[in-house]
Amino acid sequence: MAKAKKAEKPKSAEKSKQQQGEQQKAKKGDVTYEAAVAAAQEKYKQKGIRWGVAHIYSSKNNTIITLTDLSGAETIAIGSGGMVVDTDHEEGSPYAATQAAYKVAAIAIEKGVTHINIKIRAPGGHNSKTPGHGAQAIVRALARSGFRIGSIEDVTPMPTDTTKRPGGRRGRRV
Repeated sequence: MAKAKKAEKPKSAEKSKQQQGEQQKAKKGDVTYEAAVAAAQEKYKQKGIRWGVAHIYSSKNNTIITLTDLSGAETIAIGSGGMVVDTDHEEGSPYAATQAAYKVAAIAIEKGVTHINIKIRAPGGHNSKTPGHGAQAIVRALARSGFRIGSIEDVTPMPTDTTKRPGGRRGRRV
C-alpha cells in the first residue's frame, strides 16, 4: 500500500501552467485578421445595403486591393500583400493576399459596406494577361468575410492592335 501512494503532481499545477501559456499568448496581441473580421461583424450591425467595388490588381510579385464606393471616387479601404508579410518574395502569395483581404474586409464592415462588386486586373499590355495567384484567394476571403458579391469581372487592359514593344528596332540587348 505504501508503494502505491507515490508523490503525484497535483493536476491544478498543470492547468495553471497551461493557463499561463494562454495568457502570455493573449498578452502578445497576436490577433489574426479573421478574428478582426468576426469582431467587426459583431460590433457593427448592418443598417441597410451599401455597395462597394473591390479593385484587385494581382501580378506575380504583389497583390493590391482597393475598396471604393460605386463611383470609384471615394476610397474606403486599401490593402496589399506587402503590408502583411515581411519578405519581398512572399508579397504575391495567396496567404498574403488572403490576410490583406481580411484586413480590408474588417475596415469595410466598420464603415457599413455589405455588398461588393469585384474587378480583377492583371498587368496586361505586353506583360502577363492572367492574374497572379493572389486574385482567387482574395475572392474567397471576401466571400468568407460575409460580403454579398454582385459581380466578378476581369478588367485587364488588352491591346486590340499591337502597340510598339519596348526595346527598339534591334531588340533588347542583354
